[in-house]
Amino acid sequence: MKKQILLLSALFISLTVFGQKSEVKSAEKAIKSNNYAAALQALNKAEPMLANADQKTKAKYYYFKAMAVYKNGTSTNYEEIGKAFHDLLEYEKNTKEKYSADISEISSKLVQRIAKDAQDNYQKAIQTKEPTDYNKAADGFYQVYLLSPIDTSFLDNAALLYYFGKDYDKSITSYEKLLDLNYTGAGTIYIATNKETGEDVIYNDKKSMDLQVKVGLVENPRTELKESKRNTIYKNYAQNFVQKEDFDRAREIITEGRKEFPSDYALLIDEANVYYKKGDEDTFKVKLEEAIQLNPEEPMLYYNVGVMNMNQGNTDEAINYFKKAIELKADYADAWNNIGAAIIETAQPIIDEMNNSLSDFDKYDRLQVKQLEIYKKAVPYYEKAYELDSNNVSVIQTLMGLYQNLGEDAKYKELKAKYDQM
Repeated sequence: MKKQILLLSALFISLTVFGQKSEVKSAEKAIKSNNYAAALQALNKAEPMLANADQKTKAKYYYFKAMAVYKNGTSTNYEEIGKAFHDLLEYEKNTKEKYSADISEISSKLVQRIAKDAQDNYQKAIQTKEPTDYNKAADGFYQVYLLSPIDTSFLDNAALLYYFGKDYDKSITSYEKLLDLNYTGAGTIYIATNKETGEDVIYNDKKSMDLQVKVGLVENPRTELKESKRNTIYKNYAQNFVQKEDFDRAREIITEGRKEFPSDYALLIDEANVYYKKGDEDTFKVKLEEAIQLNPEEPMLYYNVGVMNMNQGNTDEAINYFKKAIELKADYADAWNNIGAAIIETAQPIIDEMNNSLSDFDKYDRLQVKQLEIYKKAVPYYEKAYELDSNNVSVIQTLMGLYQNLGEDAKYKELKAKYDQM
């Protein structure tokens, strides 16, 4: 009985092997007849028996599966095509390569064609600034990624272009994939020149490049180092939620990014801006002050902290921050203007008291002298702002008012003539 069982087992295995080879052969015939549906049907029947197949049969299975889903270039299911190509190449990594060169060539040409179309669409989008053109380019780069998942830089391109195309949901999904993949963009990339077109082709691994050099598709192989851009991934990912006005989620992402990159200036500025958009000016100011510690030579930071102090009634602090901005950038017209505005702001209590002293002429006159002294202090700052930006209507109007109050008739008339021309 035991011998009989062994005999039946052996017979079953031989029948299984025969079944595998028969189905794979049927798939081969179907592919030659361009009947890809029949080929896939035959391969699906062979798949459960694949574990017992010999190396030659397995290689044929993966190859015909790749060709069946490729459909001689008519299929647009790039994710399916990419997986089938990948499965064949992965299998033949550890076996005798018979079909890898053929599949690599097909894959390379397909990737290059789609990537070129995507690049052309991107160039068009740069010119038109139309969201539909950005999204068309993004779709192309995403398709390249599906065909070659190892080329995550194309997913990075797609994520950014979906953002430019205002398809925030697709951009979010793409950035989530990049983070899940621990994508950094850092490392070595491999570059070679296509012999037919003369254009550079980028590879993420040396083996892929060497294989195409070997089969004569490309020449001049070389390498290039790329720095990490993972901090930018967090930044761009969060910006999608800012555009969707989901400020809490944007803040969560930036907080996560800053844990990984605590000294990243761009992430800190984005975090500050999220608080500003949420209406939390106190935290916005705190974050800007933190940013000053990271980048003490940036005049805009001092200017913005000055604005926040003005809004909070901290006039002296505001003036100090505006003056620091001018130290770093002498032609900062807005900072000059705001020093003048902050100085004028200090006259408001005097004006209020004047309004309450209309019947006390002596007191009113004494208060007015103080008011005009303050105005005199503000004039040089507004004049400098006007010198730097002579078309700023707000500056001109304020300066005209100061001249009028101070009795500077000649200066008033000259400036009014300019204003009337505008």
